[in-house]
Amino acid sequence: MSAPASAPDQVNANQPRAVLVGVDLGPGSSFEATLDELALLAESAGDLAVARVVARRKSPDPALFVGSGKADEIKLLVQAHGAHGVIFDQALSPAQQRNLERHLGVPVSDRTALILEIFAARAQSHEGKLQVELARLQYLSTRLVRRWSHLERQQGGTGVRGGPGEAQIELDRRMIGDRIKAIKERLVKVKRQRSTQRRARERSGTYSVSLVGYTNAGKSTLFNALTKARTYAADQLFATLDTTTRSLYLGEAGRSVSLSDTVGFIRDLPHKLVEAFRATLQEAADADVLLHVIDAAGPHLQDQQAEVERVLEEIGADGLPQVLVYNKLDMIESSQRPRQLRDELTRANGQRVPRVFVSARTGEGLDLLRQLIAEYAAPAPDLNPRGVVTTLPDGRAVAAVRGEGESDDAWPVD
Repeated sequence: MSAPASAPDQVNANQPRAVLVGVDLGPGSSFEATLDELALLAESAGDLAVARVVARRKSPDPALFVGSGKADEIKLLVQAHGAHGVIFDQALSPAQQRNLERHLGVPVSDRTALILEIFAARAQSHEGKLQVELARLQYLSTRLVRRWSHLERQQGGTGVRGGPGEAQIELDRRMIGDRIKAIKERLVKVKRQRSTQRRARERSGTYSVSLVGYTNAGKSTLFNALTKARTYAADQLFATLDTTTRSLYLGEAGRSVSLSDTVGFIRDLPHKLVEAFRATLQEAADADVLLHVIDAAGPHLQDQQAEVERVLEEIGADGLPQVLVYNKLDMIESSQRPRQLRDELTRANGQRVPRVFVSARTGEGLDLLRQLIAEYAAPAPDLNPRGVVTTLPDGRAVAAVRGEGESDDAWPVD
């Protein structure tokens, strides 16, 4: 099943054009039928999606991932649209990628390579660039023969194969290995520096708050709205990669807290990228409380929330106190708006988690969020005029703000 390009797509004739491919491997597989997220990733990388192909298989084809028949269909689409490349939503093995390129006649990338390309273009800090370079080198190390033309085997005389090309492959593989080792050593130093900074904040009694969430949930916009900072924010995936920390003064608590904006998560975030960014993600793992920012207007908010929880577990931050911040309230239809902007949500394990609805763009609900952060940083039961005390997820007593008879399911999450 394939879909042609839309009319607006055909206007941008100067952009590199790509055909998107997704494969449904049945229950348990990571699959999005619309390929909308892959299209956004391609757009973030500077590519224009001119066609989309969806295939269904019980298991990946060992040679071409999609099988020869579907590969022929993709090739016809590439030729019809003059596409410069093909992007798969799933991870491809080096052999599958090499075979597909030979069959289709254009470069082929998978989701992992696309995310790495975006990260490489967006990283600004020295640490971020090191982390991305490490992940890219680890990814490319298995694809030397396929990717770099100067590494191809040289053809000698009749019936003779081999030559300097094969030696060049080994040389480059060794050079990549040395570079990976050097980057890891430098990142260890960076991790030490971050640990020193965190210990200094702990000694000074600084309360640490970290923003986490799915990419494009509006973390950076919320960060700017709370701290009056000028961090780059845009309506695109992975607009910012580098952790930014600012001081946030809370009049309700009579103190300042340290607020950090971290890299966004995404479905099937490459494990090597999680490993490479562990030093940056450690900022979230060492926080006193996490503000889990969720796109309240998104069609897949529950799946995205679950993916963030999975990555938090992977970095050891799943046990930290959380506040669920449903952002983009201004984009929700009036009939779907919550009846109250702050309540609590009961999780499957029985844990009650505070939930607040905000619009980082208009400022609606930010006063409630600031009050909630203040309650974590400096509990103040007397803030509640009714004098009712409740318990936060970390076990501390604070003022409750829910009205009598108000339920947890005051807003539909589907």
